[in-house]
Amino acid sequence: MRDDITPPLTARLLLEAYVAGIFPMADGAEARDVFWVDPQLRGILPLDGLHVSRSLRKRIRQGGFEIRVNSRFAEVLDACADREETWINRQIFSLYMDLHRTGYAHSVEVWMDGKLVGGLYGVALGGAFFGESMFSRRPDASKIALVWLVARLRAGGFTLLDTQFVTDHLESMGAVEITRAEYQRRLDKALRRPADFWRLPLSTDAQSVVQLSTQTS
Repeated sequence: MRDDITPPLTARLLLEAYVAGIFPMADGAEARDVFWVDPQLRGILPLDGLHVSRSLRKRIRQGGFEIRVNSRFAEVLDACADREETWINRQIFSLYMDLHRTGYAHSVEVWMDGKLVGGLYGVALGGAFFGESMFSRRPDASKIALVWLVARLRAGGFTLLDTQFVTDHLESMGAVEITRAEYQRRLDKALRRPADFWRLPLSTDAQSVVQLSTQTS
């Protein structure tokens, strides 16, 4: 379902939309209009259901990367929008920058050899994290970022990781679809729960992160 938006969006209105269970998209980077999306089937990644393959575990054990949080949020946005088909236009870029400056939007970044090679960003409200987009310039970089995100959310007391839709990439990591009604039920519960995005120390070692992100409750 989509409805064209006539008045300009604000960061506050965007937060209210998340609370209502909807999110904005554009038809392309140069599109002037933004529309609301409210899928009948919603993608989520259960925080006790992350799948980390043997090959990904091996890649994480090998190291050679650094995880940073919020160090280059604008660059993560740029990288997520730098593809042939994107839903991030100038207005959406500006909105998420506003949310980042006010402490709601966060990026998890993978760095190698001093370069940003992968990551993701999203919005934290209560015990819900709304994942927006991810990118990868090296094999497994976005998957590594997702492992660190799930560990951070679990450590911080979050209960809902919204992926909006389920792609093959996300499905391989454990994402599933639920009905709109079920999503709204989980969202309402998560929004009432206090959570702390910063509870997990940035210095947490890789083995502990993998263990935390994959342990069952």
